[in-house]
Amino acid sequence: MFDLSGRTALVTGARTGIGRGIAVGLARAGADLVLHGHHDDLDEVATEVAGLGRDVSRWVLDLSDPSRVAAAAGSLPPVDILVNNAGVIRRGPALSQSPADWTDVLAVNLDAVYFLTRAVGAGMVARGSGKVVMIASMLSFQGGLNVAGYTASKHAVVGLTRALANEWAPYGVQVNAIAPGYIATNNTDALRADEEREPEIRARIPAGRWGRPEDLAGAAVFLAAPASDYVTGHTLAVDGGWLAR
Repeated sequence: MFDLSGRTALVTGARTGIGRGIAVGLARAGADLVLHGHHDDLDEVATEVAGLGRDVSRWVLDLSDPSRVAAAAGSLPPVDILVNNAGVIRRGPALSQSPADWTDVLAVNLDAVYFLTRAVGAGMVARGSGKVVMIASMLSFQGGLNVAGYTASKHAVVGLTRALANEWAPYGVQVNAIAPGYIATNNTDALRADEEREPEIRARIPAGRWGRPEDLAGAAVFLAAPASDYVTGHTLAVDGGWLAR
């Protein structure tokens, strides 16, 4: 039920952090990988995937210009599993953030996700099978502090997950999301360095620690595999118990 042999997965933002952890997890389950990066600096993760005996290719694209996404997707091979992981965050009070902070975050975290999913999903619908895994957030459920654009984008990702799940379920395509808890990645460097906020966050996590990127691999494999064929429109929290506190 969890074998991904013979399937091709595209993971955006695969160079480091959550994207890399998921890409390697999918490769361990048998999938071949298309690794996306903003720049062609994917050598380390590509070597790791190839070392698992999987075919690996690269797709280099700046997702901050969503108008280019659909056309660029035409160069991709048929994709069986799409993981929309790439994202950006701009921290600061809403009253002092620039319009560019807002539009930059929404462009990558929402607009590019929509256009890429639509482009890749068209092939899935035509073939009658496919898996889309969105990366949501704890801020898909909460407001957070000083991250208005990011919070808005991640709420929208959950809504988009449900909308596309409804449209594509009749065609054998499942669309789900993973909502990571507080994971030790580049995006959370500022929080982990904050001597006041970091202990507050860790104290609320029942597991007692920040998550690691590899903690998300099992959930991604489940949502990419036949085991989840009757699961769609769902957002799976992988948060060490944060939401249960």
